[in-house]
Amino acid sequence: MVVGLANIDIHIPESGSLKNKRHFLKGIKDRLRNKFNVSVAEVGHNDLWQRTSIGVSVVANDKRFANRVLSQVVEHINKENGVQILDYSIEIF
Repeated sequence: MVVGLANIDIHIPESGSLKNKRHFLKGIKDRLRNKFNVSVAEVGHNDLWQRTSIGVSVVANDKRFANRVLSQVVEHINKENGVQILDYSIEIF
């Protein structure tokens, strides 16, 4: 069993409130869950309006598959309108 984790720092420049940020994040998290079958949660910067850190995890049989899924997740987030990825890391255990 292989576990892959990605930590992604995101800037949401158009967010004007925590409520707006949560609404925006809910959409991103739902799309990632449905498209890639991964677990997603907000793991940092919970009190900031325009910044967040999300954690994404995947369980697989193969390290390459887990790495590929998490890389695709990062690419998908990067293509989202209204967000900028500030930094990310991927770890495979």
